[in-house]
Amino acid sequence: MTLMRFDPFRDFDRMMEQNFSGAARTPRSMPMTALRRGDVFLVDLDLPGVDRNDVELTVERNVLTVRAQRAPVQQEGDEVIIDERPYGEYARQLFLGDMLDTTKLSADLRDGVLHLTIPVSEQSKPRRIQLGSSESTRTEVTTNAG
Repeated sequence: MTLMRFDPFRDFDRMMEQNFSGAARTPRSMPMTALRRGDVFLVDLDLPGVDRNDVELTVERNVLTVRAQRAPVQQEGDEVIIDERPYGEYARQLFLGDMLDTTKLSADLRDGVLHLTIPVSEQSKPRRIQLGSSESTRTEVTTNAG
């Protein structure tokens, strides 16, 4: 397979994207999947080509911020034939409900996917309420009324 050195249509599209979309100056977003499985929320964010040392996760109150940096692979002296892969800063903020336990949040980066696991807090889980005996309830009502 031979790579074309010059594709006027692709080069024009790339130039328009870089100059008029603001993509070169703003952090890129990362595609995400989020779902609840039992008592945990699972979030997957696509970060292809990002090294684990270039990922930063912070939680402040109920906002989870994911920042990642992807550096170009070119080195000084390389002759670039085609460069269509985006690089730079990626950022995404997730607003987490109060029902999630961010102190037990776990994260792992495998195969270009950042996997987050966020458990539901214990106080937010459904719990069964035991009914008291009807005699003690009647006694309390009679005592309070009289």
